Amino acid sequence: MKLVIVTGMSGAGKGTAVKIMEDMGYYCVDNLPIPLVEKFVDFTLQSEDELEKVAVSIDIRNSNALSELEGVLERIRQKGIRFEILFLEADDSVLVKRYKETRRSHPLAGGGRIDKGIGLERKKLAFLKEQADYIIDTSRLLQRELKAELERIFVRDEDYRNLYITVLSFGFKYGIPTDSDLVFDVRFLPNPYYVEGLRQKTGNDIEIQDFVMQYKEAHEFLDKLEDMIKFLIPNYVTEGKTQLVISIGCTGGKHRSVTLANELYDRLKECSGYGIKIEHRDIGKDALRGK
Repeated sequence: MKLVIVTGMSGAGKGTAVKIMEDMGYYCVDNLPIPLVEKFVDFTLQSEDELEKVAVSIDIRNSNALSELEGVLERIRQKGIRFEILFLEADDSVLVKRYKETRRSHPLAGGGRIDKGIGLERKKLAFLKEQADYIIDTSRLLQRELKAELERIFVRDEDYRNLYITVLSFGFKYGIPTDSDLVFDVRFLPNPYYVEGLRQKTGNDIEIQDFVMQYKEAHEFLDKLEDMIKFLIPNYVTEGKTQLVISIGCTGGKHRSVTLANELYDRLKECSGYGIKIEHRDIGKDALRGK
């Protein structure tokens, strides 16, 4: 039997993950009381119709019994039963926003501020995160992207190193993305904005790509950046980082930054073991402003 314990921060997407895993053929039990976890596993193994894949969701709603969980998991290990822990994570600011959007109260807030409940939850779940086999940060993930990550881990059984990379283009005149981990300025390259016939196009158009990539400096920049990122990734993984946002900016976030972000994404997407996606934050903003 393949057993997965699904846990993590409230609002990080555990319910969504359980539904996705159910679609993947797992028999799923949501918020199973902790005193019943060991009995449920024993019963499942002893049943004549033994289930091949089982996912058990445990969260902070079990708060009063969480102190018992570590002992329960250790007893399961001692019985020779293998299991994996999937921990869903998200930034505090994202969790607060999600709670406000749904108008739900945090289970540990006690009628007080949401961020206080989140802080207390992090402390209570710290031991589970430390033991987790997989940590997925959903701060920037869409549901389809979460599904792709879960399929990569639990269907294709690919190596997974708990890091999701976002390559993000932006325009400096609209502000540096606040969640950036690494920021690179490509305004040193000639600007196609001032070339007749190119202003309205974007870095997703071949004409802009050809213009930007005709300069040897663009290739040198990408070579050096790729080399540095590939050096940093395993070190970030070792330090437990789960989300890496690489931001590349030009003036308006439409031409040079988009081109080079796309090029970097193409170079990194073959890196096995990491999730990666591309975003262009400001690519359409000049058009909205009539420029």
